[in-house]
Amino acid sequence: MDLLQQLAFQGLNGLIWGLILALMALGLNLIYGVLGIINVAHGAFYMLGGVLTWYLWYLAPWGFWWGLLLAPALVGLLGLLLERGVLRPVEGRPVMTIIVTFGLLLLLQHGVLLLFGGAPRSLPEPVRFTVGFLGLHYPGYRLVVALLSVVAMAALWLLLHRSRLGLWIRATAQSRELATALGLPVPWIYLLTFGLGAALAALAGALTAPLVSVSYRMGEEVLIEAFIVVIVGGLGSLGGAALAGMLLGVLEGLFTVWASPVLARVLALAALGGALLLRPEGLLGKRSGSGEEAR
Repeated sequence: MDLLQQLAFQGLNGLIWGLILALMALGLNLIYGVLGIINVAHGAFYMLGGVLTWYLWYLAPWGFWWGLLLAPALVGLLGLLLERGVLRPVEGRPVMTIIVTFGLLLLLQHGVLLLFGGAPRSLPEPVRFTVGFLGLHYPGYRLVVALLSVVAMAALWLLLHRSRLGLWIRATAQSRELATALGLPVPWIYLLTFGLGAALAALAGALTAPLVSVSYRMGEEVLIEAFIVVIVGGLGSLGGAALAGMLLGVLEGLFTVWASPVLARVLALAALGGALLLRPEGLLGKRSGSGEEAR
């Protein structure tokens, strides 16, 4: 494999991982932008998506594809219950929400540990074909992951910009007080937004289940990267989160051509850190005092 082939292969790998990170970060940033909650439990929702997909694959040959539908739906429903029963009493208190969501992370992790076990599991890629380019044979399932990730992000954009619920969500993110004064059902908007964010994390976990080891701790490292993506993209900026996620993935993939995976990740994060020096508000974040926010 020559240098051009390595760059193409690792760059495409990085882009696909970046799309997964973008899905995670979109859910995380959506929850923060509307509810003002730094959701530490987001990694657990990602993990639940992977674990539920593994169980459905284990039960039936076509279970993986059902997992892509059912895992986000079930985790989204769990998100609704947690927002209503656990988070709502502490909303508006940032320190308490961090503590509560961290407690939820530990609770969900240990619950899965008791039921699923501590040993990592794996499942085969559900489609087995390759696509040839530049003399390489690239795994087809990874391209399916990229396609489904883009479709999910496009669907989220359409929901937020072409539906009444999306208009309500964006209005509430701008000003809860004004949304309340206009008669919008703000508590229901909070509820649905948190459930939607949880479902996006679960979808990311379901898509990556055939590519990584499925375990009760699989969401920890991804959560850290997702937080970095949110900060670099700009707090509250969904477009910035998507851009930063893909940028981080591509840089990490390209750096692996010359460095070990760990060093490549460090270099990619350092590059994004440099971007923050140029734009402290994030790639597409709101400039201080501008009164405008890129979404």
